[in-house]
Amino acid sequence: MGKGICCAGNMIVDTMYHCETYPKENELTHVFEGIDYSTGGSVCNTGVDIAKLDPSMKVMLAGVAGHDKQGDFMIEQLSKYPNVDLSQVNRNGETSYTLVMNNEQTKGRTFFVYGGANNHYGEENIDWNNLDVDIFHIGYILLLPHLDEANAEYGTNMAALLHRVQQMGIKTSIDVVSETGDRFKRLVTPALKYTDYCVINELEAQQTTGVLLRDENDVLHPENFKEALIKLKELGVSTWAVIHCPEIGVGLDENNEYFEMPSLVLPKGYIKGSTGAGDAFCAGVLYAAEAQLGMKQALKIGACAAAASLADVSATAGVGTAEEVLKLYDLYGKKEA
Repeated sequence: MGKGICCAGNMIVDTMYHCETYPKENELTHVFEGIDYSTGGSVCNTGVDIAKLDPSMKVMLAGVAGHDKQGDFMIEQLSKYPNVDLSQVNRNGETSYTLVMNNEQTKGRTFFVYGGANNHYGEENIDWNNLDVDIFHIGYILLLPHLDEANAEYGTNMAALLHRVQQMGIKTSIDVVSETGDRFKRLVTPALKYTDYCVINELEAQQTTGVLLRDENDVLHPENFKEALIKLKELGVSTWAVIHCPEIGVGLDENNEYFEMPSLVLPKGYIKGSTGAGDAFCAGVLYAAEAQLGMKQALKIGACAAAASLADVSATAGVGTAEEVLKLYDLYGKKEA
């Protein structure tokens, strides 16, 4: 067994509402009964999913939980997992929270985020003397304002942090938050120079690389995935470049061999919510990387973990052990010829 994985960055408490549809500005929609509360953000979602996929794998969490009731709730929830190490979680300021609006018609979701203590997270929050892991995963670029700030030497503070981690002999991994705008090339590109594992969705990859993956009519262009992965490698990703979307997961491994895994074909009514599905996919890939299972198996576990996540409205409750989530492939996976 290796040293494990550290998941750093955004720690959030999600308040999830269920509405009949998402209205246009100045219009009304109905919110249904049953407001749900859960931990969220890259640290809580990806970290907990990894911990559940393999209860014997060490998972260190690093971030900031506020000195408030939401922070207490977060620590209480994360303390339920014996293999999760919270020694790198600081208590300071106000806990970041997100209002998650789940569209019951489309099963999509929209996020309204309050940054709180996450806005100030940076190198100074990490106990570097006790960061003893194999992989350091951080998310999300574009949602950690202090780390997104410009850095004269490295481009951004995030890139500087990742360089410092690599200098310690630890593999680095990044995730990105989806948004519209022109910040991707300015903020993501510098970080890729110091990234070993990059696991992002098709829209994030498209905005980072400039390669068309999904057009304005929501049409996917799978013929361009390999080009986008190669571009991510050219921008600096050293080991695994992975792109996921609702239809498929694809990746280039350390030998630049291309793999793809179609998403599971889930029955009508299976999906209860999509919050955290991307984090679950990322968790599956990182778990496989730490367990040295190879890219093909990583994409399979990622697809199954994402499918398991979709079965519950919260971000992590649907995910079980790797053995349990892989059973979904037998039920709903597209079998190889």
